[in-house]
Order: sequence, then structure tokens, then C-alpha cells
Amino acid sequence: MQITMASKVVLKQPEAPTSPVPEVVLQKKQSSLLSQVMKALLDYALTIPSLLFILPLFLLIGLAIKLDSPGPVFYRRRVLGRDGVQFDAFKFRTMYVNGDEILARHPELKAELDKNYKLKADPRVTRVGKLLRKFSLDELPQLINVLLRDMSLVGPRIIAPNELVKYGPWADTLMTVIPGLTGLWQVSGRSDTSYDERVNLDMEYIHNWSIWLDIKIIFRTIPAVLRGDGAY
Repeated sequence: MQITMASKVVLKQPEAPTSPVPEVVLQKKQSSLLSQVMKALLDYALTIPSLLFILPLFLLIGLAIKLDSPGPVFYRRRVLGRDGVQFDAFKFRTMYVNGDEILARHPELKAELDKNYKLKADPRVTRVGKLLRKFSLDELPQLINVLLRDMSLVGPRIIAPNELVKYGPWADTLMTVIPGLTGLWQVSGRSDTSYDERVNLDMEYIHNWSIWLDIKIIFRTIPAVLRGDGAY
């Protein structure tokens, strides 16, 4: 997907969301060495066998993508990690390669995308892409990011650099932890939630984090994915 440079536009900074957790109360529970080791051990213990088990599924999805529309199998999304370090989050491609041209024909959808960073009825999404998104199969390649320690199995959702402003005074708190493949947002309605609600869920996770919370979220993720809640 090609990105063209446009003239500089000054954007109005959005109002900071109201978090259910006061800024002064937020704790960096995942910053200790023991916490990081425990989280890494859980990630590796689940990710390595999962990748080996679903390798045939990777091949089938790749074939379906190639047969459905021209373009690469994988897509790299530039996102923010811990301490603001940028990395490429891997995904299966779910859009047509000329997605920018398609979106340009729908200015009302472009405005919705700029506001919510998500479209409920996105004309850029392919037929196979809709199925992959429905059951979050497009995010399976992010298991590789987990092995690389760019991501964790559980954590705040990944965001693009231009989304950080939406977190207002909680942006620095968000950058203290590794983003996750799943998290409170993913098991709480996903795209059916407002952006402020997403911020609140991320802050709630960071404040209440424990290894047991990660395990509970992993178990809650399975039925949420099978139901396709808020996925589009």
C-alpha cells in the first residue's frame, strides 16, 4: 500500500479521556526484573508450541490470501512498543493493495477512520480478509513478535505512533509496558468500544496487572475470538 506525502495539516488535539484509575495511583508493576521474567516465561511456554501446532493453518491462510487477491501474504504495521520504540507488527494481509484509492472514493468513511481508527464497513477489506478479521486470524503472525519480545501474549493493544496523543496524560504510562496480542480490550467488545473506553481498559490492565490476570485474559480470549465479538 503506497503512502503519499501531503501538505502539513495542524490537527486539533483531542481531549484527554477520563481514566477510571487516577494518574497518581498507576503503578509500574511490570517494571521489576522478576515480573518481566515471569511474563516472558509464560509467553514462550505458550507461543512456541502454538506456532508449531498452527503452522499448517499458516500455510492454508497464505494460500487463501494469494488466491483471493493479488499482493503479499503478510502486512507490516508500524506500531509503538515499550519505551516508545517503534517496530513492525506482523499480520496477514486483509486489504486490497490499492486500499488508499478505494478509500479516496468514500470521503465519509475516511472521516470516520480518522476519528475512530477503525471502520465497521471497510471497502478496502478483501473477502478472505473479512473472515480472517472476524476470528482474529489475521493477527496470528504476531506470535512471531511475541518471540522477538516486541509484544507479549497479553497487554495493552498495539497502537500506531499517531494514536499516542489519544491517551493524553496516560501516554507515558502506556509506554512502560509491552503491548499484547490480546488484552482487556480484546475480551471486552473490541471495536464495539469507544476509543476512550479502550484507553480506560489499557490503564485498568496496567494498574491491576498480575501473572494471574494474564492467564485469566488468555482463557477469556478463546470464547471471545470464537464468537467474533466486535471484530471487523
